[in-house]
Amino acid sequence: MNYYHLSILVHRQAIRYGKKTALKYRNPYEKKWKNISWRKFSDYIMKTAWAMAEMGVNEGSRIAVYSQNMPQYLYTDFASYANRCVSVPIYATSSPSQVEYIVNDANVELLFAGEQFQYNNAFKVQQKSSVLKKIIVFDNKVKFHPEDKTSIYFDDFIATGENSNTEVIVRVRMKSRQEDDIACIIYTSGTTGEPKGVVLPHSCFLQVFRIHDMRLPMTSNKDLSMNFLPLAHIFERAWTCYAIHKGMTIAINQDAKEIQKSIKQVRPTIMCSVPRFWEKVYAGVDEKISGSKGFMKWLYTSAIKTGKKYNLEYKNKNLRVPFGTRIKFAIYNNTVFHILKMVVGIQRGNIFPCAGAPLSSSIDEFLQSVNIPILVGYGLTETSATVSFYPKTGFVIGSIGKVMPEVEVRIDESNNEILVKGKTVMREYYKKPEETAKVFTEDGFFRTGDAGRLEGDTLFITERIKDLFKTANGKYIAPQAIETKIAEDKYVDMIAVIADERKFVSALIVPNYPALEEYANEHQIHYDKIADLFSNVDILRMLDARIELLQANFAPYEKIKRYRLLAEPFTMESGELTNTLKIKRKFVAEKYKDVIDKMYRE
Repeated sequence: MNYYHLSILVHRQAIRYGKKTALKYRNPYEKKWKNISWRKFSDYIMKTAWAMAEMGVNEGSRIAVYSQNMPQYLYTDFASYANRCVSVPIYATSSPSQVEYIVNDANVELLFAGEQFQYNNAFKVQQKSSVLKKIIVFDNKVKFHPEDKTSIYFDDFIATGENSNTEVIVRVRMKSRQEDDIACIIYTSGTTGEPKGVVLPHSCFLQVFRIHDMRLPMTSNKDLSMNFLPLAHIFERAWTCYAIHKGMTIAINQDAKEIQKSIKQVRPTIMCSVPRFWEKVYAGVDEKISGSKGFMKWLYTSAIKTGKKYNLEYKNKNLRVPFGTRIKFAIYNNTVFHILKMVVGIQRGNIFPCAGAPLSSSIDEFLQSVNIPILVGYGLTETSATVSFYPKTGFVIGSIGKVMPEVEVRIDESNNEILVKGKTVMREYYKKPEETAKVFTEDGFFRTGDAGRLEGDTLFITERIKDLFKTANGKYIAPQAIETKIAEDKYVDMIAVIADERKFVSALIVPNYPALEEYANEHQIHYDKIADLFSNVDILRMLDARIELLQANFAPYEKIKRYRLLAEPFTMESGELTNTLKIKRKFVAEKYKDVIDKMYRE
């Protein structure tokens, strides 16, 4: 297997695959999915690279992409690599202040914006910035500010570079590529302080290709990978590069809100996702099963029981499956499970990597039982994503998988912190030598900030060290473990556990509003607005019982004693969530201080 530098990867694949479809996309203005061949993909990248050279971009220049996922995003990234430039991805949901910080910190001269929201914010930044010189806009329907005299549309931009001089410049740069060139600087979401730029050289991505080839022999150029998570997220970014390395077709979902529709239309064989996606799938199926009666109830129960026995008790342990179980599983797999997966659009599923946050063991077990091939994993931006993930068989529910080949993991004896070493680990935090020094041990292991344990080569995570709460009674609480368990409930949409320096554990809960309303209607509970239900005795009694049941295995001091229901969800826009959908605990504690304090006074 050849492992190509990102500057030439697509072009080598274009020679190999030619007219085969490399990318599928559908923008908001069109209903049909369009195909882009490998040859066209390569051509667009080169035109973009030439235009960059024509604009005076130098080797090492920082080029930011502030956009939703779309084909132009990939053209720009790979054109940056061709020019030996550094790609700086910015989440499409980022605020002007977040964009300003990254632009100034990374010294970004050229920024590519996706749609109107990103352009408006970028132009505000440019008006104040001494470094940002030009904005290129992907969407031709964006309206430029009347005072904007420098921005241009992407289509006009790529038309500027086709001349012999720029072609020579780019060709020379591509030939002079080095593995230790910086590929990208990815800024962390800053849950515990200001964002830090993670410097990843091309060598990290080449190593990603090598070690994933060792662990994923079941993937091939016949796979169709749904590009769902933001390309600014290392999980999707690294996976997309790997998918290109394998010659997969990549379907680009531009609008995250349209993902369920996109999946049904494209029917991917692979899709990276965070647990929240699968929690919603589980909640929908669980509700369907709970609402069934008689024969159908028996059928669902029998199918899940059989699937668990087949997949987890025999196949996962590499044991021979009894004949009767094989027959029953084959029947259910072609009926109940097939229909279930058809409803979601994943009936052609090969593997579905899942990481970014803990996935409940109960939900994981259910998904494995109904034959949805979830591969739970773990990684960080600083490790080019994957540190560990489930093998096809031999995985342990509740773990975060087996450590990747050629990645060293050890557990710090002082605080059980997971330490990682290998060629996929970042070079440094950009312009932060003191921060860089803090996260590396003397012998070169990266401190992940997560506590865990190793059993053989299977890795378990126990808590996020920085998230640990210490109650007023001196007890340590791991909020993520509690939140993951409570979030299994169909009436809970989001939850933030409160405990730091408090007498007991409490929580702020964003309920599943439609489910709560449905329960109220079924039980003839009168209400004028959804907030009326938050103080209703019958609703609270129902939720109390369900939360208590979910906490059965927690120690008494870990259990939620009080909670409040919130009328508004946590969002990135309102500040409670990071761009990677993690809770900003400090922000939540400050914003809801009065609500929280009242719980502890009662």
